[in-house]
Amino acid sequence: MLLKVAALLGGTVLLLLGVGLLNTLLVLRGALEGFDDTTLGLFGSCYFAGFLLGTYLCPRLVAGIGHVRAFAFFTAAVAACALGHLLLITAPSWIALRVVTGVALVGLYITIESWLNGQAEPSQRGKVFAVYMVCNLGALAFGQQLLALGSPAGFVLFALAAIFVCVSAMPVMATRLAPPGLPAFRAMSPRTCWRAAPVAAAAALLSGLAMGGFWGMAAVYVRRLGADPALVADFMTTAIVGGMALQWPIGHFSDGSDRRRTLAWVAVAAALAAIALLLAGAHPVLLLVAAFLFGGAAFSVYPIAVAHLIDHLHAEQILAGNAALLLVHGAGAALGPLLVGAAMAVLGAAALPLHFLLTSVLLAAFALWQIRRRVDRIVDAPAHFVPLVRTSTGALEMVAADQPTGPEAEHAPGAQAS
Repeated sequence: MLLKVAALLGGTVLLLLGVGLLNTLLVLRGALEGFDDTTLGLFGSCYFAGFLLGTYLCPRLVAGIGHVRAFAFFTAAVAACALGHLLLITAPSWIALRVVTGVALVGLYITIESWLNGQAEPSQRGKVFAVYMVCNLGALAFGQQLLALGSPAGFVLFALAAIFVCVSAMPVMATRLAPPGLPAFRAMSPRTCWRAAPVAAAAALLSGLAMGGFWGMAAVYVRRLGADPALVADFMTTAIVGGMALQWPIGHFSDGSDRRRTLAWVAVAAALAAIALLLAGAHPVLLLVAAFLFGGAAFSVYPIAVAHLIDHLHAEQILAGNAALLLVHGAGAALGPLLVGAAMAVLGAAALPLHFLLTSVLLAAFALWQIRRRVDRIVDAPAHFVPLVRTSTGALEMVAADQPTGPEAEHAPGAQAS
């Protein structure tokens, strides 16, 4: 099965090597160009706003022109935007380019994930999705290390990012796999999500605020500490690797307990890691240890929230519920960088770990309050935790396929949990 989809996975790795490099590079270059922290935060917010916009616009475009043309169309857009940042170094231009990049990237995620869904048998989708997530996070982590190949003040790194994005189209263009149709998702309102699992909805929003701040402003934070670009790359890589390493054990633990309690403990761990970031300052070892711990905790919140929501939905509601939760998380991610940028303009570098601390404490307090307020009752059967990051609605079908349903669900461990 993996050999069958190797072209898609290879294209994904190449794409995210370029995107991972570009996203951190833009923050560093923006600071060199004299953009203030509020403006840098706005760039990050516009990127995630493009993500939200693309969720609505891209499925129709992909269905209209086909998966192969859509992949070429979106990679061309991302590569052009990468180079456009060098030609138009003004705040309005970068805002527009970040929005377009966000729209194009979610279009690429939709194309790749729906294609993977179409090629994998239902019984294999969970395994294919796990490999896809490893490729996703691994490429984003390694992409940070490409910063060592040039200076953010020059042209080379922008060209390298554009090259990776362009080359990612080659294995996809060469594949003979038949492109699939796109799944139809029935919308569920965020209010319905809240009523079904308020802790899941709150966790998705607060996780979006924290992770939006991380992706949009973490590189600025490390630079404000006086670190060089090499330490910025190491910081970003270490946090992502922490998320890769700790998601599964934390999520596996959540499968055997009240997930609200797990979310509370994870939020406390993220809060402690945020305090560690404050205390570490520019000390390289302490900073990287704190980054690893924060990444491990913070990256786990959203997938646990997804599993907690699935616990409270019937099988036919899972896709719609997860799509709604994805939008809630995306709204938080779009707002997070703007809030952090404005706070950093007033408080300095300490604003970012304080932002992490605040979102984590709010989540822990709300989860504990909900535990005291009502008993957690699972609707059909407990969900299986699936490590994931926010990509597109195309991933949700694979997540849903990995959940127990029907007669199998009745015998799942903990099916009668209160």
